[in-house]
Amino acid sequence: MEDKSYNPFKTAQKLFDQAAELLELDQAARDFLRHPMREYQFNIPVRMDDGSVKVFRGFRILHNDARGPGKGGIRFHPQETVDTVRALSMWMTWKCAVVDIPLGGSKGGIICDPHDLSLLEQERLCRGWVRQIARNIGPLSDIPAPDVMSNSQHMLWMLDEYEAIHGAKYPGFITGKPVGMGGSLGRVEATGYGVMITVREAMKELGINIQNTSASFQGFGNVSQYAIQLYQQMGGTPICVSCWNQEDHKAYSFQKKDGFDLKELMSVTDHFGEIDKNKAQDLGFDMLPGDAWLEQDVDLLVPSALENQITGENAGKISQKVKLIAEGANGPTTPDADIVLTDREIHVIPDFLANAGGVTCSYFEQVQSNTNYYWPKEEALGKLDLKMTNAYVDVSKFAKAKKIYMRDAAYMISVDRVAQACRSRGWV
Repeated sequence: MEDKSYNPFKTAQKLFDQAAELLELDQAARDFLRHPMREYQFNIPVRMDDGSVKVFRGFRILHNDARGPGKGGIRFHPQETVDTVRALSMWMTWKCAVVDIPLGGSKGGIICDPHDLSLLEQERLCRGWVRQIARNIGPLSDIPAPDVMSNSQHMLWMLDEYEAIHGAKYPGFITGKPVGMGGSLGRVEATGYGVMITVREAMKELGINIQNTSASFQGFGNVSQYAIQLYQQMGGTPICVSCWNQEDHKAYSFQKKDGFDLKELMSVTDHFGEIDKNKAQDLGFDMLPGDAWLEQDVDLLVPSALENQITGENAGKISQKVKLIAEGANGPTTPDADIVLTDREIHVIPDFLANAGGVTCSYFEQVQSNTNYYWPKEEALGKLDLKMTNAYVDVSKFAKAKKIYMRDAAYMISVDRVAQACRSRGWV
């Protein structure tokens, strides 16, 4: 989102257009699916701790709900844009379809930086967002969830406000809630674990022993942390991770060539996923430029931060050793970078397949909340493994049968499922 020339929605539309062409989709379906069905943009006035009022800009965009209620997170970010939210809502539609769960795609956002807000100001902001959109979202229409820089506490404040407005209990209104307050066991691990489940299946296909591999990660938030955790449990060696430093307003990469232990790195990391650079160096990490994660001599790259990170300009810097890229973030690779990766024969697990574990477990949470019956952690993670494995196998088989790129295969499967649902409803 920092590159002003980059428009994520244009990228999302371009990728959709490619899939629509391969599917020979009719024009009505193309026109319908190329844009969100509904968009809401609004102001959120918040009383700050010093008594002043600050107005924040909020969004909620529903791309498509032909297959079920909208589903998508609420992103807090100072550089949030409406086109970013549009793109993310479209990618959520394809994400829900590729893992075959009965949900559509939506997304929300607030232009803000939680670093600069007290807890009380964050609470007022969360409640204000709900007040502006409470008539247009709900457990049977559009279900929010956490995203970048939002968390389970934010979701609980939003749930409380929604229930106060509607005068009843609606635990299925929102997911990502704290365990014990309607949240699902396994939800916090789900996105990162889902990434590594697809990596496990890809490495089986490629004939690679995961215990002999090393990896580099971009981002050190929830997704990356749990991806690293499962990767280590599988026997892999993480050697580098990059993260944003709020104090310097720049990113750094932290490297240990022989591998690092997640618990050790977590001991010098705050709840925003920001690593204390001085303490990390004391632990023996080399501190490198923020983009150095991409240039590591590893087998696996896992971009798990923001969109537009692997581009046509920097894709050539990827080491010849890299065999696999698993996109933990949404839209981290641009179409021109895909050309480079295809030529290099690097196996790419596309974003809305690789990181679909989060929305899959959010769906599980929604089911549990609506029925008021909660599963053990092992059951939730077992169901997650089954869903993610089946989705990966379906996309991989289709890609091989059609002799096409994994991203194209994932898009074709997803777009076809959504288009069929729209036709069945008589919309197009």
